[in-house]
Amino acid sequence: MAQCVQSVQEFIQDSFVPLVAALCSEEAERLTRRNNLSFAELVRPFCRLTSEAHMRDPNNQLHIIKNLKIAVNNIITHPPQPGAIRKLLHDVVSVSQPAEGLVANVITAGDYDLNISDRSVKASVPWYSNWKETLMELNTSTFYSATTPWFESYRECFLQSMPASDHEFLNHYVACMLVVSSSEPDPVEQFLKLSQEQHRIQHSNEYSYPKWFIPNTLKYYVLLHDVSTGEEQRADSIYEEMKQRYGTQGCYLLKINSRVSNRGADEQIPDPWSQYLQKNTIQNQDSYEDYTVSNKNTDHLISDGTDTEIKDGLSNNFKTHPLQLDHPSGTLDSTDYMKASTSLQDSKKSNSGTPHGACLTLTDHDRIRQFIQEFTFRGLLPHIEKTIRQLNDQLISRKGLSRSLISATKKWFSGSKVPEKSINELKNTSGLLYLPEAPELQIRKMADLCFLVQHYELAYSCYHTAKKDFLNDQAMLYAAGALEMAAVSAFLQPGAPRPYPAHYMETAIQTYRDICKNMVLAERCVLLSAEILKSQSKYSEAAALLIRLTSEDSDLRSALLLEQAAHCFINMKSPMVRKFAFHMILAGHRFSKAGQKKHALRCYCQAMQVYKGKGWSLAEDHINFTIGRQSFTLRQLDNAVSAFRHILINDSKQPPAQQGAFLREYLYVYKNATQLSPDGPLPQLPLPYINSSATRVFFGHDRRPAEGEKQAATHVSLDQEYDSESSQQWKELEEQIVSVINKGTIPSNFQPTQFCLNRYSDNSKFPLAVIEEPITVEVSFRNPLKVPLLLTDLSLLWKFQPKDFSAKHDGEAKEQGTCDEDMVGTEAIAEFLINSEETKVARLKLFPHQTGELHILGVVYNLGSVQGAVSLDGIDPSIGLQTGKFVSNGLSVRGRQDLEIQGPRLNNTKEEKTSIKYGPDRRLDPIITEEMPLLEVFFINFPTGLLCGEIRKAYVEFVNVSKCPLTALKVVSKHPEFFTFGGNTAALTPLSPSASENCSAYKTVVTDPTSVRAALLSSASSADFGVGTGGSPEVIQVPLPDAVLLPGASVQLPMWLRGPDEEGVHEINFLFYYESIKKHSKMCHRVLRHTAVICTSRSLHVRATVCRSNALGDEEGRGDNMLLFVDVENINTSETGVKEFHIVQVSSNSKHWKLQKSVNISGDKDTKLASRERAKLCFKAVRCKNSEENYTFADIVFGNEQIISSASPCADFFFQSLSSEFKRTHVQSHAHASQRAVKQSFDETVRLIQKCSEVDLNIVVLWKAYVVEDSKQLILEGQHHVALNTVGKEAFSFPQKQGFKKILGNSDWEDLEQELPETVLLKFFRPENTPVPARPTPEQLSNLIKTSLHYPESFNHSFHQKSLCLVPVTLLLSNCSQAVVDVMIDLRHKPTSSEALEIHGSFTWLGQTQYKLQLKGQEVYSLQLKACFVHTGVYNLGTPRVFAKLVDQVTLFETSQQNSMPALIIINNI
Repeated sequence: MAQCVQSVQEFIQDSFVPLVAALCSEEAERLTRRNNLSFAELVRPFCRLTSEAHMRDPNNQLHIIKNLKIAVNNIITHPPQPGAIRKLLHDVVSVSQPAEGLVANVITAGDYDLNISDRSVKASVPWYSNWKETLMELNTSTFYSATTPWFESYRECFLQSMPASDHEFLNHYVACMLVVSSSEPDPVEQFLKLSQEQHRIQHSNEYSYPKWFIPNTLKYYVLLHDVSTGEEQRADSIYEEMKQRYGTQGCYLLKINSRVSNRGADEQIPDPWSQYLQKNTIQNQDSYEDYTVSNKNTDHLISDGTDTEIKDGLSNNFKTHPLQLDHPSGTLDSTDYMKASTSLQDSKKSNSGTPHGACLTLTDHDRIRQFIQEFTFRGLLPHIEKTIRQLNDQLISRKGLSRSLISATKKWFSGSKVPEKSINELKNTSGLLYLPEAPELQIRKMADLCFLVQHYELAYSCYHTAKKDFLNDQAMLYAAGALEMAAVSAFLQPGAPRPYPAHYMETAIQTYRDICKNMVLAERCVLLSAEILKSQSKYSEAAALLIRLTSEDSDLRSALLLEQAAHCFINMKSPMVRKFAFHMILAGHRFSKAGQKKHALRCYCQAMQVYKGKGWSLAEDHINFTIGRQSFTLRQLDNAVSAFRHILINDSKQPPAQQGAFLREYLYVYKNATQLSPDGPLPQLPLPYINSSATRVFFGHDRRPAEGEKQAATHVSLDQEYDSESSQQWKELEEQIVSVINKGTIPSNFQPTQFCLNRYSDNSKFPLAVIEEPITVEVSFRNPLKVPLLLTDLSLLWKFQPKDFSAKHDGEAKEQGTCDEDMVGTEAIAEFLINSEETKVARLKLFPHQTGELHILGVVYNLGSVQGAVSLDGIDPSIGLQTGKFVSNGLSVRGRQDLEIQGPRLNNTKEEKTSIKYGPDRRLDPIITEEMPLLEVFFINFPTGLLCGEIRKAYVEFVNVSKCPLTALKVVSKHPEFFTFGGNTAALTPLSPSASENCSAYKTVVTDPTSVRAALLSSASSADFGVGTGGSPEVIQVPLPDAVLLPGASVQLPMWLRGPDEEGVHEINFLFYYESIKKHSKMCHRVLRHTAVICTSRSLHVRATVCRSNALGDEEGRGDNMLLFVDVENINTSETGVKEFHIVQVSSNSKHWKLQKSVNISGDKDTKLASRERAKLCFKAVRCKNSEENYTFADIVFGNEQIISSASPCADFFFQSLSSEFKRTHVQSHAHASQRAVKQSFDETVRLIQKCSEVDLNIVVLWKAYVVEDSKQLILEGQHHVALNTVGKEAFSFPQKQGFKKILGNSDWEDLEQELPETVLLKFFRPENTPVPARPTPEQLSNLIKTSLHYPESFNHSFHQKSLCLVPVTLLLSNCSQAVVDVMIDLRHKPTSSEALEIHGSFTWLGQTQYKLQLKGQEVYSLQLKACFVHTGVYNLGTPRVFAKLVDQVTLFETSQQNSMPALIIINNI
């Protein structure tokens, strides 16, 4: 139960006080009315005694009365109507509301912190010691309780408005004040008239109301004297006459109105009347009839046939001041409330702020206070004392007992007890009436008098005696009254001699309710008993008592009692928080039925604190819905909107129909709220959800669709998924081209171009957008409801600050709506439907028309439900809002949602790692820069599938769609070997389309088919093809005519493509770079992206090896010639439809070597390869004579058409493959640079030796493939490159997997290809940098000196004539290096096994066995030898051992002859 401001004792004492009637003459009433007060109102603030009073009980014992209060009321002869009392109670509760703006009261109960909107917090348990200790116990439970002033106001009004009844005398009048003015002509006569009037009211049968305590009511004569206008002497003389007539203790002269009206107007006189009068003031009242008509369903009244008993009170607003503990709580008679509730004029007058007591001074205040003291001490209390004695004497004489009733009761108690009958056995005799002189009523009368003057022990004895008598007579109404007051008296006895008899109260309540059917008296019992139980910390019993009295006959009473029960649950030692919440909900429901909307709302809000966030979503929805409706009814539209918002944004478990109803209610409430302030800022809407971090921003126009053969550059679009690896590649490409443009450095203000910003991109810098180019924002919406949402007129909300970046002047920031569309154009989506529980993205566009800073703030739209989406909403449309109309009208409301994106968490510095800090995310704050050119690229006849190495010709169209010219067009790619735009000079680039056979992509010349397969020579410089000029080979200049593309202009350029050597799907990225002719401060360049996807399938595989020819001399007598073996295999699979490959030409490209002729034995002119066939070709290569600058191209043609390999595109792809090969080897060799520097001198020697085995010869195999596709034969052409670097070492056209292929051979190679990735992963060793060898390898040394024996193949000799056969042999020694070499020839046979002797045969060299020579660089030396044979046979002459060393070296190296063929000679005998 809520904490009261008064203690229980104070509350009960003030509930039952002696009543004094006041009867005033008209003139006396006029005097008091000068202060806007009646006489009863005038004295009311002073009715509590400030000092103790004394009286003697029947045993002549002194009894002390403390803090006594009396009530003075005007006489009203009509009993109050039940309906009027209900109206009064309703208004009392309605006016009393929690104060707003004060510090909230938080009750901590268990795990809950409950915020009770209340004006006072008090400890409600005895063991509450001090505040500090309580704070320490917050984790477990804090016993706080909130006050409920509306309940106290209701209770006070209820108790004071109870009509007087015959079974008790507590609210009967004990005395009557007769008030006459001193200014009347004959005051004594007037007193006589008033006395007769009072007698008539009390004793004549025409007035049954008010009730009087005893027949000889105390009359007290008061003479009112107006000090400001009256004659004081006359007043004194009249008073003297009165004293003689009525005695000094029966009359009083009260002087008032001492204040002169013209005295200081600024003098402040306190107004003690307002707090009492406001309790009587019903604000905003209607007449009683109107009230009953307008609230027909508020309370259901059940009449029990008696007008004097009320079933219930309705409630409304009475302002009280519960915080002022020291003021007397005025006890007002029900008649005054009746006057207040029926007198509309008085209420309005008092409401208008009329000052009270304007003619009274502080002295007058003291006089009134003294008057009440005198009346009580000299008149009232002696009268009551005398009456008690008389009643006591009457009772003793009638009963014939001993003198004192107290001693009698003791005898009764000590005697044998008669068992009381249970309540159910008693007959219903509530209608039994006693005569006024009945001794039982005299006992009750004496008990009530003792109770009123705080003699609780004697009162208890009398009540107990009366209870026995009433029960014996089965007068149940009287018995219940005696039981009720006996229990209260027992509780109030000082020193608590006996425990509180709660069972007395239980019986009384049950009797009032069930037998007497008098709910008013039952309610009084419950209010008193609950307060007593609460004071004893018996909260559970108090709650049960309160709940028991809730019933259907009165919603207001039930609501108030349920609320108090809820407070009891939370005040228990172990707070029952959920019971508190549940009963608050019940109370709120009953408040709502009683028409107390504000209190209903408050109850639901307090209960919500318990249910919120506990996962009880359906309970939360119910509470929020009720809060929303009540708030709407009270015109608290913001609260209503907030409540409905909570229903919608929680993950609702409601069925779709209910959700649809909630949504329509929300829209209706929201619509009403926005209509109140149509010009205010747009409020935030709760639906749909926006995933702000998923917002993507795209700068630029949408990509054009493909038109026939024209395919637009893929560029970037919002339909593409973000790929961090791809994004990094584009960034590297852009950095690479910017670095080339800026001569190797990247500018400090360089900002990589980002077309699409999302949660993964780097959004730390302000993005750049170009004027007149759209900005697309993709917003991700999610509908959490099971009903569709319709957004209409959806657009972006932005703020723009114009800035001229070329000048210093900045404009003012403009918000959307305050500026025209000429700054930023906004595109709106007319309708955007989001289905139930769907996530959907909307793409919204802005068109900036000025330079400056743009800030995208959020989205603005109309939120509505789909018409007819849900036909039933499950809610009675007659209650509250008219929900049905949304289905037909499709109601929508306008609002906004902000896009607030949290940046990435910072984790760089120590401070950032130890705290939670987030960086900025500026994707929604673009800077609009000056006009820039805009390039569009289209690819014509661009293939999607190629054979490995296939050459295809396509066209690229460049279009400038902007209004300013573009220049410096370049393209960069990680795969420059994939494409070419042709050479730098027109002469090297073939015309398009080519006039040659089959429209070949190559530049061709028809040759004579009968010519020998000798090489056709041509030469070209690498600079012509952009290679070797020091620039990056990946950055390619696009050959625009005049190097500028004007606005609106377009140009088509040929582009040759070559299928990558590796089969599979290839993604090849092109980045087109271009600049504006005019330099800008913000944006220096622009880029355009294109990703080409090419699927390549296998074609040919080429392996080549080169070895030195044994024939030392060529046609020209030079000793440098080599044999080149080319092995070409068709590894194409038959699925691609390739019938066969024709090798049409083999070309060589080198600065030092050239092919001379083909030495194929086959007479077939054209080399054809069907599937899985292999061809072996052999060529002779000789050294070139041309300069070091140019490459020599030698073409050996197998067909009748020569492809000029030194022209585009053949040479382009050759040079590009060369540069990529160089790049690969350069990366590998870069790691050894430091080691090489250390051993430089020795390495030079080794390098010279290594050079001997190096060869710089590149082979291009050009082929044609015949493909059958759709019954048509196509001819495809292509080329493969093989780079030969080392003599004797095999080289491949596709080097990446050569190791496996060489080991496994071709047959197993195919089977393993699918498993290669796993096989590669099995390398567990760590590759180490192989150091440069300290000595050359044997293979390298064998190539230092090349030897050749010249001799006749067979020699005829007559052994009969001459036994020794001498054969001349020439040993040719050729120095392959550039250095001077010392050579030693040893002709002695190596000491070997007998096997070797057999092989060599027995021959000997004649002459010197050892020769020492010195050969200069590239020198050829001829040494004449003689071999001696003794018989016929076949002999191997290759026995000379040749040793060589460089001149400045010490160690000799033996040159190996392993690569030489055996030098066999046949000796014949003739």
